[in-house]
Amino acid sequence: MNSAQRNTKPVRFLEGERLYLRPFGPEDTAGYYEKLFHPEIRRLTGTRQAFTIDGVRRYIEDKSGSPDTMLLLIALSDDDQIIGDIALQDIDYVNRNANMRIAIGSDEHLGMGYGPDAMRLLLEYAYGNLNLHRIELQVFDFNQRAIKAYEKVGFKREGVQRDALYYEHRYYDSIIMSMLEDEYRAKYHQG
Repeated sequence: MNSAQRNTKPVRFLEGERLYLRPFGPEDTAGYYEKLFHPEIRRLTGTRQAFTIDGVRRYIEDKSGSPDTMLLLIALSDDDQIIGDIALQDIDYVNRNANMRIAIGSDEHLGMGYGPDAMRLLLEYAYGNLNLHRIELQVFDFNQRAIKAYEKVGFKREGVQRDALYYEHRYYDSIIMSMLEDEYRAKYHQG
């Protein structure tokens, strides 16, 4: 890597006050791979699979090039530190809906409002630029912090998939939440 490449600031695709969302670059693969083995992230997402670095690289390349997925990193505005990732996936342009997921990758950044901030940035883009109508997500019932954050952003509980996850000798429910474009506009674009 030459000095010009080292001094290049990351692209800021969607920018807020405290953080921004940006596409993955080849330099992000190793860090993303490591976070996939963080015990708390694995528990909160119900992840059981072991990954390889090559598999993660292919996943990032496939998702980054797919028209039905937006896979982005969450970075702090002041120092460009990566704190998580967020995705809009299974984008259906005919029915105007998609699924959203988010993961904040370190304990030190949890509970600071970064997740809701990142979600609002992506929701603004999804409703304002992609012309989506409905965005849904799923969260396991034991993840009360995430449920509160999603409700704060404006997601509403829609249903429950009972005993949807078996993890560490127990079954857990999966809560389906969604937000419609008019609900988003009423909350964030009043007046």
